[in-house]
Amino acid sequence: MTLAAVSKHLRVLERAGLMRRERDGWYHHCYLETRPLESAVAFLAKYRPFWEDTLGALARHVEEAEEPTRSRR
Repeated sequence: MTLAAVSKHLRVLERAGLMRRERDGWYHHCYLETRPLESAVAFLAKYRPFWEDTLGALARHVEEAEEPTRSRR
């Protein structure tokens, strides 16, 4: 990855509030900001049981649909 590409990605993270940067002469010290991620984790945790149940039901349905195909072989 080029330095310009890294800098661009870091600017995106910085604008999103997921990272902060401190300059020390030529050096840039980057720090992860976890607080914004905590709200995303809480949101995902709220819907996790729903998606686990839904995706589990889909997996069972697909497996049951494949069984007759397997028995014909």
